[in-house]
This record gives sequence, structure tokens and C-alpha cells, in this order.
Amino acid sequence: MSEPIDWLPDGTPYSPRFADRYHSENGGLDQARRVFLQGCGLPAAWAGQPQWRVLETGFGFGLNFLVTWAAWRADAQRPRLLHFVSTEAWPVSAADLLRATTAHPELAPLAEQLHAQWWGLLPGVHRLAFDEGRVLLTLYVGDAQEMLRQQAPTADSVYLDGFSPSVNPDIWSAHTLKAVARCCRRGTQLATWTIARAVRDALAECGFEVQRVPGVPPKRDNLHATYNPHWEPRARTATLPDAAPHATAQPQHCLVIGGGLAGAATAASLARRGWQVQVLDQASEPAAGASGLPAGVFAPHVSPDDAVLSRLSRSGVRTTLQQASQRLQAGQDWGPTGVLEHRTDGSPGLPADWQDGPGADWTTPAPPDAREHAGLPPDAVACWHAQAGWIRPPQMVRALLREPGVTWQGQCQVASLRAMPAAGGADSTAAFTTWQALDAQGQVLAQAPVVVIAAGAGSPTLLTDRWPLQPVRGQVSWGRYAAHLPPPAHFPANGHGNVVPSFGLCSNDESAGEAPERAWIMGSTFERNVTELPASAADQQAAHASHWDKLQTLLPTAARQLAPRFEARLAHAAETTDTPPAVQHWAAVRCTAPDRLPIVGPVDAQALPGLWVCTAMGARGLTLALLCGELLAARLNAEPLPLDAKLARALSSERM
Repeated sequence: MSEPIDWLPDGTPYSPRFADRYHSENGGLDQARRVFLQGCGLPAAWAGQPQWRVLETGFGFGLNFLVTWAAWRADAQRPRLLHFVSTEAWPVSAADLLRATTAHPELAPLAEQLHAQWWGLLPGVHRLAFDEGRVLLTLYVGDAQEMLRQQAPTADSVYLDGFSPSVNPDIWSAHTLKAVARCCRRGTQLATWTIARAVRDALAECGFEVQRVPGVPPKRDNLHATYNPHWEPRARTATLPDAAPHATAQPQHCLVIGGGLAGAATAASLARRGWQVQVLDQASEPAAGASGLPAGVFAPHVSPDDAVLSRLSRSGVRTTLQQASQRLQAGQDWGPTGVLEHRTDGSPGLPADWQDGPGADWTTPAPPDAREHAGLPPDAVACWHAQAGWIRPPQMVRALLREPGVTWQGQCQVASLRAMPAAGGADSTAAFTTWQALDAQGQVLAQAPVVVIAAGAGSPTLLTDRWPLQPVRGQVSWGRYAAHLPPPAHFPANGHGNVVPSFGLCSNDESAGEAPERAWIMGSTFERNVTELPASAADQQAAHASHWDKLQTLLPTAARQLAPRFEARLAHAAETTDTPPAVQHWAAVRCTAPDRLPIVGPVDAQALPGLWVCTAMGARGLTLALLCGELLAARLNAEPLPLDAKLARALSSERM
């Protein structure tokens, strides 16, 4: 359940849990601007910086965030990227959030954008993106001390907020303030409204230079502090192993090898941070490999114990939704339709406490109308993923590659990589200044200080087979609808296989204003250590038969409409005429790690500095690739992580 709120006669939100107002009786807007924003020397302090990282304890209704975001928007000297990290143990409801923030008309447009993403806030880390991904709000839902120690972000400014120390002592405790201090660099500015002696003393003990300043009425004094310990702070425990020397906030030049979803996501994430990125692709057009899938499903994974993959998939889905809504045309390139999961093994799959609260924003038992529309039998077990849908990967790849700062170069097959040591460094441990991408004849195709291998099934060769990556062939069945036939269902289904019963196909007629042609797709096989392309006629027939068998269980309504097509296709060998068959075939080879999770991070930070990897998406690229691009960019740019640090470690290349 969301945190209950009482509303005082003057419109101020009041917390029954802490018996305290959320902000002063004079209103929170002046406090947000004068105590926190100006108290940390903003916006002047961030002028000309590539990024700025604000840490807040106590998100509440988000007023401090909205004021900071508005100041960033209004500042011509603003940093390219604004990170706002905030802890919140008790998130309020979306309705209460909107009620409180839209009381300030000048902030209402920003508040409505925040409200639109304020859902599904289960305990953990949530990344919300605004202004084309240049304002990043990272919410730590849970105990502040625990979350700060776990995530260990670096802060340039600190807003020390929260209910009064007399009613909420934990947020002001010496242990919490020590966790805050560990997130600071020398020179970090801190501001707060309280001047409680215990808080002042604890901050001083943690290495802050503390001073009282004139307060914002009704407070006579407020507190400013600068992190400047008279000792040399101990090295912080890193959330991930050190990726030096290329972890920096300064944009650089980078090569990305691979023009599929992982490569395009990596390139766009880096370019959004000011990097110049050159994408080298062996094909003549982007998304020619596994990312050329005509359409596919993205949806969260569920498990009764909310396992690593389940939590990871939710972070991935949120990122995919953000990017798709920003870059793609709904109905044609993607559809946030929701997804029905037919639990063919009979297990409900959901955690027991998800019937109420933020878990229900993600997944619930399937409602009767969805079950009926799908044609499921009465005894079938199914759940409904509200935050899910279908997407056309080639359209997303092309949209990502249009990010300013990205250059795509096709027909450019990289056969090997060569590290050029720094001047004067001849031994194998010397720091490299440049990586060169070579073709099969040893000619230099391109060079840069940083290279990211995102070549899917081609990654093992470039990695000189240092990790046990496995090729996996996937085959799908798909086809077009006759113009007079309506699609059998408007939402995809997954479970034992997955089906998108209706998606748009781009055509040359779209420029004339006609609706796109509709199509369906069913898949996919998962054939380990099979790399043959194109698939043989026998393998194609076997794949079609498997898909037809799964479709009848997965989405019976679609199966009934598509039955004549599959029956005709299975009754004949591969078509020999030029006319497209009623059921068409598509196949590609993917790459997967032994634990079936993507690999993101430096290949070997000490021996091969500057060489990174974002690969092994396997069958989960539509859900995880965009998140992986953001994770790699965060690590390269010394940013707060976009997901739970435990999940980041599960994806890290260091695990290999």
C-alpha cells in the first residue's frame, strides 16, 4: 500500500506515521529553492560541468527534485546530464503526489511528467528519465542508510531533508550521516533546514565544515556544510570493481563494434552524455543480425521469490518503456499493450504480497476479459503484465543510431583488435592510449581510446574466446494479414513461447497516409550450439510445427484464425514460387552466457584498459539491452547506477 496522507485545511500534506508536516507552514517551494538549491550554491556550482549529481535524503512529494529540474531547464550553463538520487522509505501514492505538486502552477508541467512515471515503486532502485534522458531521477526505495551503503553513489550536492529529528531520528542518525559522507567527494556542498546540535556534531565528525546561515521563515537559521575532512578519507567500497582508468565524467571518443540492439543502445547512451561514438557494423544496414527480428515481446519475468531475473527484468522494462515512448511511433513501431502470460506449468508465479501495493502496477492475475479474449480454458492459470508490450527491434535500432554524436559505418567487418601502448610503455602492462579495429588483412578500420564489443554472436571471436559464450539459433514463424481480416487479439502472449498477434509493417505507402500493413509473429526456438544460416528446409518445417503446437495452447483465438495458414504450410515443403508463403520463416543466431544473463563492463580493467563489452543478450535483448547500455554508460562516466547494485554485479563482466 502507498503511504497514507492527511491533508490539513491549508492544503499542506501531513504524515500520520510521523505526526508531522511534509514541509513548513509557509509552503515548501520557498524552502526547496532557498534552503536546498541555493544552499548548495546551485545553479552556479554546476555551470559548464558535463554532469551534476544531487543526493537527497527523503523524496517526499518530490518538490526539491522539481525545483532543481526547473532550475536546470532554465540555466543556459546547465550540465549536459543532471542526476538526482533520492531515498524514500515510504512512497506516497501517485494521486497524492500530483495533488501536492500541482499546487504550484509553475511546476505543474514537470509534476505531471513525474506523476506519469510514478508507478511500480517496489523496494529497490528505480530509474526515471526525463527531458530525453538528460534528467535522471534515481529513487532508492527503502531504508536510507542501507540503500546508500549498498549503492554508494558519488554526490556533488546533498539535500539533507526529512521529518524532524524528534519524530524521525533514524534519517538524522550518526550512522545515516556517515553513509551520506561516504557518498561525498571533497568539496561537496550540503544544505539542510535543521540546526539540531546532534546533527551539527555528527556532520562535523564525518568531515564536514559546518556553519549556520540565515534561515527561511519560520526558521531563524539553516545549516550549510562542505565536505572537507582534515584527514584523507578511506577509499570507498565500490559497488562494482574499479574500471579505471576510463571511468570519468569527461566525454571521450569510442568505437562500438556491432550495429544491433546492444550496440545501438550503448552508442546512444554514450552519445547522450557527450561522447563521439563510431559504430562499426559488418552488415550493409543496421539490425541485420538477431536484432532484425520483425517484432518481439518485452515483459517482466515473475517468480514467487522475486528472484534476480525478475527484479532485473523490471528495471529493463522500465528503461524500454521510457526509450520507446521517446523514440518510436506507438501502434506502428511498438505497442504498450500489456502482455498475457499463460502459465502453462500451472504455477501462479507471483509473490504472495503483490495483490495490493506497487507490485500490482506490474503484474496481476489475468482479468476475465483478457482470458476470454485470448480464448483460454476456464482452468488455465495466467497473469497480466500491465507494463509490457511488443516492439519492432529494427525500428528501435535505427532510432537509437539517430542520436546526435553517433556515426554508423556499415560493411565494416572487424576481424581483430590491437592495443597501442602509451608512449614509452613497451611492456604488456603499459597503459593503452588507443585501440585499433583491424580488418582481416590487418588494415586499421578505426581507432579510439575506448572500444565496446557488442557484436552478439560475433563477440567470442573479438574476445579471443576468453569466456564460454554459446551460440543459440532462434527461428520464428510470421506472416501478413489479409487486408479484410481483423487481428485475432490486440495484445501479445507469452509463456511456452511468445506470440505478437498484431504489429505494423512499414510500407512505401505509409508516406501517403495509409495505415501500415498488419502482421503476426510466433516464436522462438532456442537451439544451443546451432549456427547454420539459413536454416535447412527440414529445420524450418520443424520450427513451424513447434510454433503451431505452442500457439494452440498459448493463444487459442489466434490459433483458430491462423490454423489454415499453418496447416497449409505444414502440408508442403518450403515454397518454390516467388509468392510469399502464408507462414514465413526468419532465423538468426544469438549469443548467451552460461547463466543466461547479459555481460556488461570492462573485459579486463587492469590488463586491457579501455576495452569494454555489452553482449550475450540471448533471448532477453528486447527487455534488457537498453538497460545494459545505460549501465555501461554509467560505469564509464562515474555515475549513479541505474539499477540495484546487486543486479549490476549480476550483469558485470567481472563475474566471468
